[in-house]
Amino acid sequence: MALTTHIGNVKVMLVREILQPVSPEGMYVDSDMAVFEDNADWLMPHFLDDSGDLALSIHALVLESQGQTIMVDTCIGNRPIEMIPEMGHLGNGFLDELAAAGYEPEDIDIVLCTHLHFDHVGWNTILVDGEWVPTFPNARYLFGRTEYEYWDSGAEGAAITFGDAVRPVLEAGLADLVDSDHAVTDEIHLEPSPGHTPGHVSVRISSAGEEAVITGDLVHHPVQFTAPEWVMTADDDPPRASATRVEFRDRYADSGILIFGTHFAGPSCGHLSHTDGRWVFTAKL
Repeated sequence: MALTTHIGNVKVMLVREILQPVSPEGMYVDSDMAVFEDNADWLMPHFLDDSGDLALSIHALVLESQGQTIMVDTCIGNRPIEMIPEMGHLGNGFLDELAAAGYEPEDIDIVLCTHLHFDHVGWNTILVDGEWVPTFPNARYLFGRTEYEYWDSGAEGAAITFGDAVRPVLEAGLADLVDSDHAVTDEIHLEPSPGHTPGHVSVRISSAGEEAVITGDLVHHPVQFTAPEWVMTADDDPPRASATRVEFRDRYADSGILIFGTHFAGPSCGHLSHTDGRWVFTAKL
């Protein structure tokens, strides 16, 4: 599935790998169904289904900016995922979707990972003759320096494919370790948003007077704009992750900026507003 929008002169295309229902308690340590019920008017139908499950999307965003084709995050890939077996061995459907959207692996100039958890780095590499090699041979892969060094030091967490989806890219000489405010082009730069992981970044787009931001995993589901204190099961530093969500929410609500949720279902993007004491995320259709 591919969805396309434009932010000024920047083209943004969503290429989805999978969309699956997840129970609230499966995603959040301390979810409260009353919050979903109180906000069902805007959560449904894209973000909450009739059975009370949440919709979780795994997708990449392909940006075209100033002659560069940039892929933000690379989903799960075709590999075993021991901690979540049902997410393993997904086949090559994502590459088929990418081709249907008009991109071959050779067309990607930059691969940018918001962080290095397994569901954001999977298509960094493919298995060829028993070895994991970079999927996008003409690309420079951008990894946050803080993020890379944290996982490279042996930290434990959801970066369970670091050894086959991240390190081989550096060993192939295709990776650059960058600062958390790195400018990718004149229209695209990184914003630090730590907490989910130590070096987590979001991606800001500014072009021809229009603005957008790609969240990464600072927020997994728009309900967290209402409940930023909810701990996501993979948050590395929950208090810091919550503080980052509050800062993001306060910065971008009612600003008119288009927010792309890295795991949001439906069109994945929309606007955040704060009216009469309610935080509402309205999907852009």
